[in-house]
Amino acid sequence: MKKNIAVIMGGYSSEVEVSLKSGQVVYNHIDTEKYNPFKVHILQDKWVVLDENNNEFSINRHNFSSEINGKKITFDCVFNAIHGAPGENGTILAYFDLIGLKHTSAPFYQMALTFNKRDTLSVVKQYGIPTATSIYLNQGDTISEDIIIEKVGLPCFVKPNNAGSSFGISKVNAQQELIPAIEKAYKEDSEILIESFLDGTEVSVGVIQYKGDTVVLPITEIVSENDFFDYEAKYEGKSQEITPARISKEEEETVRKTAKRVYEILNMSGFSRSEYILVNSKPHFLEMNTVPGITEESILPQQANKHGISLKELFTNAIEMALN
Repeated sequence: MKKNIAVIMGGYSSEVEVSLKSGQVVYNHIDTEKYNPFKVHILQDKWVVLDENNNEFSINRHNFSSEINGKKITFDCVFNAIHGAPGENGTILAYFDLIGLKHTSAPFYQMALTFNKRDTLSVVKQYGIPTATSIYLNQGDTISEDIIIEKVGLPCFVKPNNAGSSFGISKVNAQQELIPAIEKAYKEDSEILIESFLDGTEVSVGVIQYKGDTVVLPITEIVSENDFFDYEAKYEGKSQEITPARISKEEEETVRKTAKRVYEILNMSGFSRSEYILVNSKPHFLEMNTVPGITEESILPQQANKHGISLKELFTNAIEMALN
């Protein structure tokens, strides 16, 4: 009998539209000879299953079931395509654990940890992984522009601590730009991170579990037309994403080893895509995305394709690893 798969998408953050696109791609490419996929929108005002005509049927939050045209539907597995809260920060995954429903993501604690940029950096630094110099602020903290700039220098980056898709991030080139950048970041999150500028080649590395093994996918070089890899660069074509990256064999080997090491340090499973800056051939870890974009144009599917893994194979593997 075919398994029922709930593809959850949407979420409660600024990334809702990106997530809906990713979720639709998953829904379109799931192997329907093996599974019955269902589109499930998890939104602030409603949790609903959509049928082929986009009619909506409410989710029973006690057991994550639904009644569609008089028939009760229960799910064997959830495919998590929610960027940001509550999918990428682990919240809804803790709920699935409580009701005994399997899902394609890492355990909720790992998701919560990696969604918090400060805490992730704190962990990987203990293992000798190079990172940018950083300062952490809570909303309401006293701000000394001079102290911040003395520590991280200029230019620097100001970013929300818990957000994705580059929402709320600014590159600060002059002191007078610092406070507006901080205010922008606080619109996304009450915790922010200010990091030193790393001058080097930016690369993105997908690490996944595939057929029981940890697999480092081909590395992508990011060349942004904008000042940095912002929302426009990520989603509106304002960047070149070159796979495989134009780096030396030695650099490639170092990046691959580091990316796999970070994945293991953080006890990850499922999908991940991490960003690094190569400074003097040494990869500096920026952050990890545990629900990376999975449209046809997104980086991780591009990397999987170069590795010889189709979207259907990628999604089938994620479901099978969750079910086993």
